[in-house]
Amino acid sequence: QVQLVESGGGLVQAGGSLRLSCAASGSIFSSNAMGWYRQAPGKQRELVAGISSGGTTFYVDSVKGRFTISRDNAKNTVYLQMNSLKPEDTAVYYCNSDRLFRMDYWGQGTQVTVSS
Repeated sequence: QVQLVESGGGLVQAGGSLRLSCAASGSIFSSNAMGWYRQAPGKQRELVAGISSGGTTFYVDSVKGRFTISRDNAKNTVYLQMNSLKPEDTAVYYCNSDRLFRMDYWGQGTQVTVSS
């Protein structure tokens, strides 16, 4: 019934770009805020970017000007365009909705590795 499937991660050199995608079930996506989170080795998971059902966006200071979150409600998909990547962006990236976040439900995530 619930679905969060992240994709698009990979290995990229510093300064490069990646676009992550998150496919979510319609019941999760349509009326919920969505966010991208990341967890680096030895660190806690942190919120990177969020987007409300109405399109209002939020970014953590460390990614402002480099990352862009967007959503396509018709496709039940949220995206994270990542430009000017830095080694400190290396992490497993997860998407989530506000509802599933409160339930502590997570998908498998997608690995992003940025080499120097």
